[in-house]
Amino acid sequence: MMNYPSEMFNYHTWASQTILRRIKELPTAVLHQEVNSSFPTIAHALNHIYAVDKMWYMVLTGTDMGEALQECMPLNGRILQTVDEYVKLFTELSEQFRKWIGSESDLDRTITLNNPYAGIRETRLSEIVLQVANHGSYHRGNISTMLRQLGHASTMNDYVLFLYQQPAEQSGAS
Repeated sequence: MMNYPSEMFNYHTWASQTILRRIKELPTAVLHQEVNSSFPTIAHALNHIYAVDKMWYMVLTGTDMGEALQECMPLNGRILQTVDEYVKLFTELSEQFRKWIGSESDLDRTITLNNPYAGIRETRLSEIVLQVANHGSYHRGNISTMLRQLGHASTMNDYVLFLYQQPAEQSGAS
């Protein structure tokens, strides 16, 4: 049986690495070129994705959301100089997520989420994992738009392409 939260996290990791590979193919200045968009530079967008991923990882592993936000908010302003630094950062966090997902026996377990911006609610761990994937997709779309505004093509990183690139035994096909 397919573990959809895990599958969506694998997609999120693949899509992030796919867009990073595309950025690495471009002139190094692209990472820091200013653009009129949701973020001033692609580096800022990458920082945001990473900071939010890290915050949710901390929540999933038992940190109060308010505390996780306090620790991760400064990461938004930590601009890295190269794409390779972002690749390393995202890879390390993805490995932490994968280990956690692999060790968590019940992704449908409910926790109380105390969101300083939205209040208290009960939520399943699986919903948080899906939030991570959805948030990343949204902002990779921002990055694709930013690349186009800077005169460069982006790269396809849709979920369906991820599925087509998986070996048949992983995708459930016979």
